[in-house]
Amino acid sequence: MPSIEDNKDVWAKTHDWQQLGNEWSDRWGSPDMQWYGTILPRIHRYLPAATMLEIAPGYGRWTNYLKDLCSHLVVVDLSEPCIEYCKERFRSCSHIEYFVNDGLSLAQVPDDSVDFAFSFDSLVHVEDDVMESYVSQLSRKLKKSGVAFLHHSNLGNYPLSSRLLKALPRNRITHWFFSPTVLISHWRGPSMTAEKLARIAKNSGLKCLSQELINWQSLRLMDCISVVAHNDSPWPEAVRALKNPGFMQEAKMFKRLAVLYGISPQTGLPKG
Repeated sequence: MPSIEDNKDVWAKTHDWQQLGNEWSDRWGSPDMQWYGTILPRIHRYLPAATMLEIAPGYGRWTNYLKDLCSHLVVVDLSEPCIEYCKERFRSCSHIEYFVNDGLSLAQVPDDSVDFAFSFDSLVHVEDDVMESYVSQLSRKLKKSGVAFLHHSNLGNYPLSSRLLKALPRNRITHWFFSPTVLISHWRGPSMTAEKLARIAKNSGLKCLSQELINWQSLRLMDCISVVAHNDSPWPEAVRALKNPGFMQEAKMFKRLAVLYGISPQTGLPKG
């Protein structure tokens, strides 16, 4: 059950950042293939955006792409080492602002300032209290036409998985846990669901433009990508959530394509 302190301990102290987080793109062949094949097609209609906010950038795997699609980028992370690394990695970019937060607050971000908020492959590790805090604040931080693209846990829709994960010892990260009836993977927040995110958004004066329920190296749709905006936003909302059990097949396809199209001429290795 990943608490704020658990996340802070892991990403600031115990996780080995030797691969800069790029290892989580291995299923796509490289970060380039994941960005251009999977992420960018889902957000391209909101880009470019004047002011962006990225929540929990880690070592800047997606910051590396977002920085070129805005005139001002604000990155917020509860891990000071992650923020310090991003400062060094993107030291030539004068349009990026960096903040260490408490894992809940966006107080450093001015109200009515954000055109596009983004978080991918990070907020899946938080519980509903964190998502409620961030989403409720986004209702103030987003401009009237602003949009937030949030990748979060949907593990709460699998009660048995959630109960087993909650029973694990504190601070124990279990990437793969097998039983005869359940597979838990990747330290998802067991209290979070797509329906809960939609409810939090509604209570905060926001609407879900779309929700895509996806699998993550599992048969279960344990993750969700929710896109939210103000109720009076010009962006239309989707009719219903989309269940996409083929998400990892998408990743597999891009990894195969990386052999043809994702090779760096300098190194002969997959780009990114």
